[in-house]
Amino acid sequence: MDKLDHTDLQILLELIRDPRVQIGELSEALGIARNTAQSRLKRILRAGILHEGGREINLEKIGYDVLAFVTIEVTHRELDAVIGALRLIPQVLEVHEISGRGDLMCRVVATDTHNLQTALRSILRTRGVIRTETVLALHTHIGYRAEPLLGRLAGPTEDTRRRAQ
Repeated sequence: MDKLDHTDLQILLELIRDPRVQIGELSEALGIARNTAQSRLKRILRAGILHEGGREINLEKIGYDVLAFVTIEVTHRELDAVIGALRLIPQVLEVHEISGRGDLMCRVVATDTHNLQTALRSILRTRGVIRTETVLALHTHIGYRAEPLLGRLAGPTEDTRRRAQ
């Protein structure tokens, strides 16, 4: 898949808004034929942009292959305003208030280092930001996952009991 067009992007946005949306609802919401919605979704899945069974988007597949973690030190009375400003920067995926060095930790993606620099400059220009420290991720060995925790809570299944014997 070379490039996502407007319809592909609209499909992904709808899936993020409502991960359980049905094909009929999707086609109606976007004003496209049901078969078009179905074939587009299959193509997106085959390209690896959307993970099967979930609605997590593989950002690398759509050009955002630079991942950085940015620690931000802020003036505490400006904390809420800084968080509000970070919401407006599209490359900022997550913001966590942290203990230790810094006050906020952000997960930031970019298409290249110039795009990352633009995002970092936007962060630094934010009123209340004192300083930042950026660490680039070179490779993700374990991505976000919840299955091990859910498996532990659910207890052993018949399959895991058989394997343990």
